Amino acid sequence: MKAENNSHSGLISPPFILKAGRSLLTLIFLGLAVHLILPLLASVELSLQVIKTMALWAVLLAALAQVMSYAGIGYLLYSVVAIVDQQLSIFKGALINLAATSMGMVAGGTFGNAAATYWWVRKQGVNAEGSGLAGTLPTIFNNAILMVLAVAGIIHLLLVHELSSLQFFAFLLILTLLGLGFAAVSWGKSHRESFTSAAVRITASFARFLHKPYISGPTEVSVSRMFSALDTLDNGGWKRLTLGSALSTGFDMLTLYFFFIAAGHPVGPSVLLVGYGLPLLFGKMTFLIPGGVGIVESTMVALYTGLGVPGSTAVVVVLGYRVFSFWIPTLIGFPVAFYLQRV
Repeated sequence: MKAENNSHSGLISPPFILKAGRSLLTLIFLGLAVHLILPLLASVELSLQVIKTMALWAVLLAALAQVMSYAGIGYLLYSVVAIVDQQLSIFKGALINLAATSMGMVAGGTFGNAAATYWWVRKQGVNAEGSGLAGTLPTIFNNAILMVLAVAGIIHLLLVHELSSLQFFAFLLILTLLGLGFAAVSWGKSHRESFTSAAVRITASFARFLHKPYISGPTEVSVSRMFSALDTLDNGGWKRLTLGSALSTGFDMLTLYFFFIAAGHPVGPSVLLVGYGLPLLFGKMTFLIPGGVGIVESTMVALYTGLGVPGSTAVVVVLGYRVFSFWIPTLIGFPVAFYLQRV
C-alpha cells in the first residue's frame, strides 16, 4: 500500500499546486476582461439601476441554492464509491469536487480534475477502484444531463424561431461532436485496445500542437478508468448517480433563477432552460479557455436578450450567476486544495 501511495503522490504534488497558482493569474485576467466588457453590451446606467434595486433575500437564496448544488455533487461522489462498498461523506465529497475543479481549471482540464479527484478520494481511505470511479463517473453523468438540457433548449428555440443560423450550426456542431464521442465510447467498449491507441495518438497530436511534452501513461490510465466505470454501471447503481447529478444541476439552475427574481424579472421554466444548458455546453467544448470564461457569459446574455429579457437585466443576472457558480467556487477551491493536501 505504501508503494502505491508513493506512486500516486506526484499527481497533486506541491509543484503541481504552484503551477496551478501561477496559471490562476491568466484565469483572473480573462474573468476581469469579461466582467469589464460584458456590461458595455447594455446601458451602464440601466445595469447599475438593476443592481441597486435587486432583492437581497433572493440573492441570499441564490447563494443557498449554489451551496445545495455542491451538496448534490457530494452526494454524487458518495453514491459513486458506495457502488464498490466504500464510504465517503457527502461533505468531503463536496470539498473534493470544489478543489479538484479548481485544479483542473488551470492545470490539465478534465484529466487534471479526474487525477485530483482520484488522489483526494484515495486519501480518504477509498480503494483504487472506488477512487477511479469517483474521478470518472461524475463528469460522465453531469455532461449527459447537460447535453439533454441543451437538446431541449435547441428544440424550444427552433419551435419559437429564436435560433439564428449561426447559433444553430454552432450548437449542431457541438451536439454532433458529443454524439460522435458517445458513439466512439460505445464502440470502444468492445474494442478497448484500438480505442486506447487512438486516444493516445489524438492526445499526443494535441500536445505537439501546443508544443508541450507528452507521456502516454495518464491517457491510458484515464481510458482504463472510464471503461471500468462504464462496466460498473452495466451492473446497476446508476439511479442514485443520476439523482445526485440532477440535484446538482437543478440547484445550479435555481441559482440562476433566483438572480432573475432578485433583478425583478422572473422568467418561465422554458426560458430559464434555454439560456442555461446551451451556453454551459458551449463553454465545455472550448477546451483552450478555462471554464468557458467569456463564452458562457456572452452566449447566455445573447440568448436571454433574444428571448425578451432586457439587456441590462440579462447582463447583471448572468454575471451574478457566474460569480456565484464559477468565480467564488473556483477561488475557494484553491485553499480547500491545500487543506485536503495536508489532512
